[in-house]
Amino acid sequence: MLPGDPAKMMLGQNQTAEQVKTVKQKYGFDKPLKTQYLYYINDLLPISFHSNNKEDYTFLRVNKYKAIKLFTIGNTTTVIKPPYLRESFTKQGKKVSQVLAETLPNTFVLAISAIVIAIILGVALGIVSALYKDKWLDKTIQIFSTLGMSVPSFFSAILFAWLFGYVLHKYTNLEMTGSLYELDDFGESMHIKWKNLILPAVVLGIRPLAVVIQLMRNSLLEVFNQDYIRTARAKGLSEFQIIKKHAIKNALNPVVTAISGWFASMLAGAVFVEYIFGWNGLGKEIVNALNTLDLPVIMGAVLVIATLFVIINIFVDLIYVWLDPKVKLE
Repeated sequence: MLPGDPAKMMLGQNQTAEQVKTVKQKYGFDKPLKTQYLYYINDLLPISFHSNNKEDYTFLRVNKYKAIKLFTIGNTTTVIKPPYLRESFTKQGKKVSQVLAETLPNTFVLAISAIVIAIILGVALGIVSALYKDKWLDKTIQIFSTLGMSVPSFFSAILFAWLFGYVLHKYTNLEMTGSLYELDDFGESMHIKWKNLILPAVVLGIRPLAVVIQLMRNSLLEVFNQDYIRTARAKGLSEFQIIKKHAIKNALNPVVTAISGWFASMLAGAVFVEYIFGWNGLGKEIVNALNTLDLPVIMGAVLVIATLFVIINIFVDLIYVWLDPKVKLE
């Protein structure tokens, strides 16, 4: 049994027994859990079924969908509609889709910034590490990447916020907390503060950066041992030309795989980073929803993240075809 009564949470502290009963009937909370689960699936499906009984839960729901009626058989109407993620328990009937629409773009900006940092620095440092294999520079980069993979994101976030946002604030001019959009001094309008993106993006990008460095180094060393690289060197091509025209493209396959997984997981993994830096994204919203037992927001966020994960992996499969001609779509 899940803790908390959703009906009482939605009504607040001054609810009456009659109000609780009405809300439970309206949202189907008075039904068995198995029935509530089927109702939730019916809400999510683009084609769903609704009773014509005005007292029934599904009849009350159809007006929320902006649905188009297809046909009616007996007492059931079939409609086509966008997926409905229901309403927040704690935000006065605000739709979950609206909550996600307000927070997801901020998380996208943070995740994309972090992954760009990881790709640019990771590929560059991986190439340098491979070129100077077993030299002091290679060993230094390997120590850095090992530390990056070992340190948890929440610890890195606290450390960076304290060091660069507090101790070195007069030099960096960075804040310990802050979101992408903030009110001006008069509280009249929102404006973008790009500097608030720097610390959370760097912290979120540390672990994928470390992974990209290791993968790029190992993949490039493997490519360097291939026959076509030896042939290119025998023809007198410079090391720069070999890397640019022959090696780097073939060495990117494992990097693309890692980046795809990391980008999708960043949408969920940004939870601690966003919460510590006060970044108003999906991760912070999930933490707030967990603290207040706002189940529709939690379920909606998980569904959106899972859907994006699938879409990103399909996109990566298409990139493989461009990177490696041997890979074919069937």
